[in-house]
Parts: sequence; structure tokens; C-alpha cells
Amino acid sequence: MRQQDRFSLILDRLNHSGSVTVGELSGATGASAASVRRDLRSLEEQQLLKRTHGGAVSTEVIYELPQRYRAGRGQQQKRRIAEAAAALVDEDVRSVGLGGGTTTTELARLLAAGKPLKVVTNALNIASDLSVRPSIDLVVTGGGVRPDSYDLVGPIADRALAGISVDVVFLAAAGVDSVLGVSSCDEIGANTDHSLMATGRRVVVLADPEVVGRRAFARVAPVTAVSVVVTGAAADQEELARLRAVGVAVVIA
Repeated sequence: MRQQDRFSLILDRLNHSGSVTVGELSGATGASAASVRRDLRSLEEQQLLKRTHGGAVSTEVIYELPQRYRAGRGQQQKRRIAEAAAALVDEDVRSVGLGGGTTTTELARLLAAGKPLKVVTNALNIASDLSVRPSIDLVVTGGGVRPDSYDLVGPIADRALAGISVDVVFLAAAGVDSVLGVSSCDEIGANTDHSLMATGRRVVVLADPEVVGRRAFARVAPVTAVSVVVTGAAADQEELARLRAVGVAVVIA
């Protein structure tokens, strides 16, 4: 197993159980105990866990995983969610907003192969992918770069978005539920996500199944600001029913 894949497995297990042991990880990854210890040391240096005698525990503050570790997780599910979202871009849609994230990156690649569109994004990797596509009229917000992703956030991005209007905004979320609404793992990113949502006449949230019913650190917007949630079949069905009850359309990919 590649080191990056081991990192993803370690962080996933910490996210679910709160602690891991070197022996457990060695068995799960097929790596030697020495390799696992080096992995734990590297992740601790990035403040993604705290090493203990014989293993590691979650840090007290839960961070969103850096995109380089998230990109390979649940890739088939993300692709299905992106395909279902792309199907919402009908002939009347001429402009879209794309927030950052692994699923929106998949969506951007699908849109690039489709009809001509004006695309507004605050994600550097999406901008890089789309900048060479002749069918895409691209607008990039500017802003400060988040250290754990390719997102441009903060006051510069917010001001750029304040003067823009698009047909549909597609946004990934760290959490979405019927009470708090859409939430993010950090307050600065949440503000910029809110600014991006405000540009759209419709807002579509792309939600991995595990984030449905979850509340992350910072609120982005109330659930009433969301038009559609696109997620997978493994999402909490009771929470999806509550979202439908408050007027949010749900698409299962």
C-alpha cells in the first residue's frame, strides 16, 4: 500500500474510533511496524493526530483532512454524485459557481466536456483544469489560499463574489442537516462559501453520505438557502426525510 493510501486509512480510522494502534495499522496496511510509526510521526508533524505509546489518538480539534488525502477516498461514490449533479445543468443553465472540494473537482471535469458555460470558482485546482477548456468562460475570485486545500478564501474572495450572479452554485460541505443547515470545518472558509452561495439563483450541495446529519464547526448557511442535496444511498434516511420536509429536494446518486 502506498504511503498516501496508508495516511488516508489511518485518518479514516481515527475519525471513526478516536484511536489506533501500531499493530492494528500494520495488519490493516501490510506495512511494517517501523513504517507505520514513521507514518504516525509524519501525520503528527502536520497536526492531524497525536502519537501515544503504541499508537495515536485524534487531536482535540477535528480538522478537515487535507485534499491530497481526501482525493482518493470514496472515489466511485464522488463520481456518481458528480454525475448526478451534472445532470442538473440543463439547457437553461448558462453560468455556474463551483466551490472547492474533491466532488466539485469531479463535477468540473464533467462540465468541461459539455456545453459552453461561464464558471465562477474559488478553487485553484478547478481553475487550472478549466483554464484550458475552450468551452468554459472562467472567472476566478482571488483570495487567500487555505493551507489544507486549493480554496481561495477571505475578504478578497468575498468582495469578488459580492458583484456576481449565476444560475446554479454547486458547493461541497463538511456537514448538512435540517437544523443547522450547511456547515464547514473553519469559519473563514464558511464565510466564503456563504458568499458563493449568495451568488446563485439555485444552490446544490454535494454531500458524501457520511456528512448528511453531521454538524461541522462553522455554519455556512441555513437549510432554507439550499435547493438540492445530492448524496449517496448510504446517507442517513431519516435526516434526508427531514431535509425533504423543509423543502430541500434530495437526489440519490
